[in-house]
Amino acid sequence: MYNFYKGEIILINKPLTWTSFQAVNKIKHGLKKHPSLFHDNKFVHLKIGHAGTLDPLATGLLIVCSGKKTKEIHLYQDLKKEYTGSFFLGATTPCFDLEKPIDATYPTEHISEQNILDTAKTFLGKQMQTPPIFSAIRVNGERAYELARKGETAELKARPIEILEFEITNIKMPEINFKIVCTKGTYIRSIARDFGMALKSGAHLTALCRTKIGDFDVKNALSPEEFLKRVVI
Repeated sequence: MYNFYKGEIILINKPLTWTSFQAVNKIKHGLKKHPSLFHDNKFVHLKIGHAGTLDPLATGLLIVCSGKKTKEIHLYQDLKKEYTGSFFLGATTPCFDLEKPIDATYPTEHISEQNILDTAKTFLGKQMQTPPIFSAIRVNGERAYELARKGETAELKARPIEILEFEITNIKMPEINFKIVCTKGTYIRSIARDFGMALKSGAHLTALCRTKIGDFDVKNALSPEEFLKRVVI
């Protein structure tokens, strides 16, 4: 029996185009019917939050914590993450993914499969990474993406990350598939940008799924609607 007031860990498979906030809000609204949130026939305010944002164009695992488990969110944020997805070589976008149209194209004729495999190896280990301007990082109190959408530039400082695994799982030019295991705070979109530059070309992210957070696996996650049907209806 679930007790969302005392605290639960909920594994959600975030749908494509949904924001992480929309997924959490959907669950929070749906759980208002759950009996564990009523004491003396009165609704008790539900604390709820997630352990790590996913971009709207990304899918995959979102750890949602309720009640007293929200105090543990930082523990899950610190866990390593696993992602699968694809890069498109030879073109860039301002946001490094498909949210914005292509702004520049580059040659790819010089890129061999061995170049791609060798380049992936150079990304392994600890490094400094500059986040994308279209990100939720705050700059002087404003989100970087809000400044970017107004046409303003913001200087984002490089941050320490570590890429633990970087496997190229398929090459079908101009698209390549990958699996990456990395530490918190890593932007896969930035890896796409840097990967293209390392190949003396350009690249952007065309698909992304967060498959694992620590030992938590997306295989055990439900969509927001599936979860609510299981616990409420």
